[in-house]
Amino acid sequence: MANRMIPRGADEKPKDRKKVLLRLWSYLYRRKGMLLLALVLTVSGNLLALLGPMLSGFAIDAIGLTPGKVNFPQVFLCCGLMLCCYALSSLFTYLLSRLMISLSQKIIFEMRQQVFDRLTELPVCYFDRHQTGDIVSRISYDIDTVNASLSNDLLQIATSAITVLGSLGMMLLISPVLVLVFAVTIPLSVLFTRYMTRKVRPLFHKRSAKLGELNGFVEEIISGQRTTRAYRQEETMISRFDKKNKEAVDAYYNADYYGSMTGPSVNFINNLSLAFISMFGALLFLSGRLSIGDLSSFVLYSRKFSGPINEMANIVSELQSACAAAERVFRLIDEEAEPADTPGAYELSQVRGQIDMEHVRFGYTPEKTILHDVNLCAKPGSLVAIVGPTGAGKTTLINLLMRFYDPQAGSIRLDGREISAVTRKSLRLSYAMVLQDTWLFTGTIFENLAYGKKDATQEEVEAAAKAARIHRYIMGLPQGYQTVLDENGLSLSQGQKQLLTIARAMLLDAKMLILDEATSNVDTRTEQQIQSAMRSLMKDKTCFVIAHRLSTIRNADTILVIQNGDVAEQGTHEELLARDGIYASLYKAQFAVIE
Repeated sequence: MANRMIPRGADEKPKDRKKVLLRLWSYLYRRKGMLLLALVLTVSGNLLALLGPMLSGFAIDAIGLTPGKVNFPQVFLCCGLMLCCYALSSLFTYLLSRLMISLSQKIIFEMRQQVFDRLTELPVCYFDRHQTGDIVSRISYDIDTVNASLSNDLLQIATSAITVLGSLGMMLLISPVLVLVFAVTIPLSVLFTRYMTRKVRPLFHKRSAKLGELNGFVEEIISGQRTTRAYRQEETMISRFDKKNKEAVDAYYNADYYGSMTGPSVNFINNLSLAFISMFGALLFLSGRLSIGDLSSFVLYSRKFSGPINEMANIVSELQSACAAAERVFRLIDEEAEPADTPGAYELSQVRGQIDMEHVRFGYTPEKTILHDVNLCAKPGSLVAIVGPTGAGKTTLINLLMRFYDPQAGSIRLDGREISAVTRKSLRLSYAMVLQDTWLFTGTIFENLAYGKKDATQEEVEAAAKAARIHRYIMGLPQGYQTVLDENGLSLSQGQKQLLTIARAMLLDAKMLILDEATSNVDTRTEQQIQSAMRSLMKDKTCFVIAHRLSTIRNADTILVIQNGDVAEQGTHEELLARDGIYASLYKAQFAVIE
């Protein structure tokens, strides 16, 4: 299936930014209490900070322009009040920061939980088409980017909005004429910021996509490190990584380069406003229409007014990055889940294991059919072996039995009932499966073996391990069955890991068993021992075995030979050899005798 995987990001189109922001707002709105408290702290802290410049002006006027005639009580009172206002403002800002961190963490916890829940609901085809590294990038980097924006940028925007409005109101009270200076500079800032926003937005979207591609490539290289070294392809992979890395770095550079232009440019425009205020304010002072204290307060308020605008321009790039990251996260959350069971779907309870497939046709894409016209009848307790060349459709057949995919035509019945009319959960619980690619998780050996049967006893686990010929090795470990494995089982050989997965399947009470090259990583002697043990444990179970070693399926009740998506031959080992067809050719190729 790996050949159907495509890099994510190349075909993604940005959604409406307003919809993304509204969706982020919905997370905030669900925590109205914390949001209201944050609003109170924001307003209180900023209003107290806005009193500072006014008190500073009063203090300057109390000093006066005549030497030796300073109103010290008034100066000390104003300075004391300024100190109290700024101290309380700092306290409220600190509490607000703590509150916003807590709020953002709750939101990110919910968002990450939604992403993970969606991953468990997505059909198998989604993981066939998407790189693992890109999926991990969304659940880690992209969500962390949104978290940083919620905890920092959102607070900065709220604070800036209140500061700008408050400063504007105070400046209007002091001198409406001087406020006209901003009628020139503010439109310039707004127009420039809007222009840069439109230019930068796709760059940040591309940055997130390129990082996802890079993560996917790194994940592939790390998982295939042994193969890379065995084939001495280190230089080749380094050159490919350099290309991916350069694309990601270039995307980062372009986004940050153009994003960083906004802040300094807006700051330059705001400094022009300060120069105009100083010039025209001096004229108003000389004409007696403005006191020196009012001019001083106006200058301070102008800095408070233009400063947040400059800061908001600086965080535009961060908001663009957060929006791009949120788009990718929401796109994953919005992916269509595996189709729900049909209304009134039957819950399997007593499974016999009769499988019938009639005229099944299937393809992963509409234009390419993998299975053309497959017919199969597996009796309860029978062993069905599936053989054929690579790419013939053997694993695809298993995917259809488990309903990882549904056929485009034909029917598949279990105990006479269409599996499309059965709940997926009960259908899949009817199977035990052992794949060629072993999977172990971080936990004890006991937990790994009892993964599919949570109420398994120590005796049952040990019995399964003994049947799989792995018990003696486990008991040789320092903690025995309580030995902790990492997610890759690095302390075990590939064959030992496969024996563990076989034991795990043996422990289930499933009436049907699927073995996909389950003994490909063990030696011939161990394989023979496992086959005899498994045969007794597989009694009364319908078993499907995909095998390339034809020696392991001689006793199969039915052997299906799949070629080019069709059942080319079907019968027992002896019948197929006597037919002297495709199976006989495969068998002779493996066991050819040199005369």
